[in-house]
Amino acid sequence: MSDVMQNARPMHEREGRVVSNKMQKTVIVTLERIVRHPVYKKVLRRVTRIKAHDEHGICKVGDRVRMVPSRPLSKEKRWRVVGVLENGKTK
Repeated sequence: MSDVMQNARPMHEREGRVVSNKMQKTVIVTLERIVRHPVYKKVLRRVTRIKAHDEHGICKVGDRVRMVPSRPLSKEKRWRVVGVLENGKTK
């Protein structure tokens, strides 16, 4: 395999920002994507909120985290936090 393929991230790995950590072992992460309106061509920002499993409770509000899909852990929780990429800004 080439070096590019070995260092490539898995296709379903996502990065997002933690907006809530008030539940036990669960965080809410927002994923932002930019889309262009099909008719008016305006650039729009779309936000998706995802519940992710945080086993050790290390995520804080504002952190940028990496997630991978997992088996269903609850009714709405289908993602697992792999690690914190950068810490959030504290006031």
